[in-house]
Amino acid sequence: MTAMPESEATYVVVGGGQAAAWIARTLRAEGFAGRLVLIGEEPHWPYERPALSKEFLRGTGSVEAITLLGAAQAGEAGIECWLGQRVTAVDRVARVVTTAGGRSVAYDTLFLATGGRARRLPGLDTVPAERVHTLRTLTESERLRGALGGAKHLLVLGGGWIGLEVAATARALGVAVTVVEAAPRLCARTMPPVVSGWLHALHEANGVRVLTGTGVAGVTGTADGIAVTLAGGGRLEADHLLLGIGIEPEVGLAAAMGLALDDGILVDAQGRTSDPRIFAAGDVARHPNAFAGASLRLESWANAQNQAIIAAKAATGGTAVYADIPWFWSDQYGVTVQMLGLPGLGTRAVARGTPEAGSGCWLMLDDTGIVAGAVAVNAARDLRVLRKLLEDGRAPLPDAWTDSATPVQRLPSRPNVGMD
Repeated sequence: MTAMPESEATYVVVGGGQAAAWIARTLRAEGFAGRLVLIGEEPHWPYERPALSKEFLRGTGSVEAITLLGAAQAGEAGIECWLGQRVTAVDRVARVVTTAGGRSVAYDTLFLATGGRARRLPGLDTVPAERVHTLRTLTESERLRGALGGAKHLLVLGGGWIGLEVAATARALGVAVTVVEAAPRLCARTMPPVVSGWLHALHEANGVRVLTGTGVAGVTGTADGIAVTLAGGGRLEADHLLLGIGIEPEVGLAAAMGLALDDGILVDAQGRTSDPRIFAAGDVARHPNAFAGASLRLESWANAQNQAIIAAKAATGGTAVYADIPWFWSDQYGVTVQMLGLPGLGTRAVARGTPEAGSGCWLMLDDTGIVAGAVAVNAARDLRVLRKLLEDGRAPLPDAWTDSATPVQRLPSRPNVGMD
């Protein structure tokens, strides 16, 4: 049986965020000449999300600055964009995608870049909707920006990265902020205690009240805002509430299709799902990660872009695999924090420079001496060199890492293996 010429094939991308945009752009860059349809649930042209909690929320960013695939670019590339369209069904046998509005398109290859949805607390139905916020979409960022303009006090539930970035932005706008985190420390899921402690001190130094190890018993509306009852007793009142308690991968469509799932859509190193005609990338995809030696589902800008590029290349015959070391960054109070690898798995921190004072990098080692990751504070250059070393399977000697007078590339190194 002769394969269909690529110019006669139809590729469909479900999603309207960063991964979706990079899939579509890469397909064209790699020479795919067939019909290409991108279906996004949001009414906006595909965009990247990091600015939603920072400059866009402050009012210093623009939609144009974060747009990854606009009308002109899509038109020039021949990419059909069905915006404001929610996909409700995929028939894997007939290979047909159907939207809530009744539109349908047959596909030869399908890409799922459905991302995630913000988690919500139960029991918020009686709380005035205008007082409760999540931050996942451009529309939600615009709504929160408007709320902060007239607010005196913002209550943030969740001491993870989104919650902390919004807290920093709100403080820059002159809003009082209280952060409530149920875990014993901030960013406990991804960061070692030394970084959690530094983040705690950074936010308190900038006027944020931080409560860790504090659960929430209930949320109610007040005459002019919201009130939160704490699990251990006590009550907090604020004008607005931000739920920053993480996201859940948007796997409803994949589940209905019968694709293999495990806290996300399971994919191989090229982004291929359990159906060889379907790829997935971005926040929704769980992939085998060589550095971790396990499968990971990553929620980061770099992962969404680079995994999407590999999936698109694979669909057009490419042989490259996605083998990036996890990398993430956050900007708070003019400080750039970058994380490499899996620093939360480290049990010993070795500092280069003075990261706790705003310039340096913690190298995180596990119990066997393997470098699990690193966290840099305004030290992007050192982290770039360290990343190259780790990609080559090597790591600086821990004792040498403290020598900040010597460039990282000149430090003695060894294979990054256990030293029991």
